[in-house]
Amino acid sequence: MTETPNERQIEVWLTDMDGVLVREGVPIPGAAEFVERLTQKGRPFLILTNNSIYTPRDLAARLNRAGIEVTEDHIWTSALATARFLQDQMPGASVYVIGETGLTTALHQAGFVMTDNDPDFVVLGETRTYSFEAITQAIRHIGRGARFIATNPDVTGPSPDGPLPATGSVAALITRATEVEPYYVGKPNPMMLRAALNKIGAHSEVTAMVGDRMDTDIVAGIEAGLKTFLVLTGSTSEDEIARFPYRPTRVVDSIADLVELA
Repeated sequence: MTETPNERQIEVWLTDMDGVLVREGVPIPGAAEFVERLTQKGRPFLILTNNSIYTPRDLAARLNRAGIEVTEDHIWTSALATARFLQDQMPGASVYVIGETGLTTALHQAGFVMTDNDPDFVVLGETRTYSFEAITQAIRHIGRGARFIATNPDVTGPSPDGPLPATGSVAALITRATEVEPYYVGKPNPMMLRAALNKIGAHSEVTAMVGDRMDTDIVAGIEAGLKTFLVLTGSTSEDEIARFPYRPTRVVDSIADLVELA
């Protein structure tokens, strides 16, 4: 693979997880080698995911089982980005949370108080067991003035039996009931990538984003000022690229095509 002058300047890598490194828990060929090369060369990198269900330790364990050796310090989730955002906005605020361990742990570690009594924020994340009672409580809190935050806008998530409703779908329900739109922290909001760069002390000019979705990974990378690589092992097919008004720096078949560049 021939490198362009711009590509030789890449010193830091951000990469999506599902569709780039793994697909339904199965490693994508080249993923383990890509991460191993980054580790051996001492290059800063983070693996990003909009999934707020799991903690970084959980996700690192899943990747390790798939043969991709990483530590939890290399995982950056929408839950962590949400906790960081709220720390910047209102440290020590009270929050009403709909979500699972990944989100509640991130908020707890960031010093937030979780309550169902007049919270400052309603924070919506992904869960496999959305409760009608919890959603009703969220609607009432927002109606009384709580600010509405959601970890990510994904409307569906994958499962072996087909799509499942995800954070964006439940947020739409709450919005219809309250007429209040949430602030989404996760991709395609470039804030998630900028927060990742801040975490590892990296600069956008020497960083690349690898993703499988034009409408989240690539647009977020472009808006954050990064070089972008679209892999064709996930959501966006080659035929769909032309539909978008923006382009990645380069399109490659898979992460295996980036091993030599890492």
